[in-house]
Amino acid sequence: MTEIIGGVEVPNSVLVREATLLAREASETSVFDHSRRVYFWGILKLRALAREVDPELAYVGSLFHDLGLSAKYRTSSERFEVDGANAAYDFLREHGRSDQDARNVWLGIGLHTTPGITEHLAPEVAVVTLGVETDVLGLHLEGLPSEAREEVVSAHPRPDFKQNILRAFYDGMRDRPETTFGTMNDDVLAHFDPSFKRQNFVDIIQKNDWPE
Repeated sequence: MTEIIGGVEVPNSVLVREATLLAREASETSVFDHSRRVYFWGILKLRALAREVDPELAYVGSLFHDLGLSAKYRTSSERFEVDGANAAYDFLREHGRSDQDARNVWLGIGLHTTPGITEHLAPEVAVVTLGVETDVLGLHLEGLPSEAREEVVSAHPRPDFKQNILRAFYDGMRDRPETTFGTMNDDVLAHFDPSFKRQNFVDIIQKNDWPE
């Protein structure tokens, strides 16, 4: 049976069903519900911009974008975004999607915490950031149809979501703090850990080995 929430259809395909199962098994409930909401918000935002997107690729990008925070998929040395992007790339290639399709989803996940870039790229790249900025940062909520917003949140509620997602970020990055340099992610570590020392871009330039 085709699933439609908030006027957005979830593709009824083997790839989507297996992506859902993988994400559900790897993610905490709060993160899984967030990832599903990201898909619906991203599609609605692209629709408002009159941009078409491959729904399977949008779905995998959304469901996998925070997998790098999970115990199963996170590494000790890469940014969490890269861990999730690598998992999505491998999953899509294993399910017969092209290298370009998988690469676009990789970029969408890899860049989803980097503002101002993805909207200039393919919709399969842009969709994740649009959904994340809506669900986590609350940007442009007024652009969502009220009925669609209520339906999506009813299907995937947000109990204590703000605190839950911040804790998920911290738990997924606290063992690799160096990977947060140059990103907004270091704000999360500083929030939870008073001993966390941010690297300073200006200091790195001024104190490096070049004489001038």
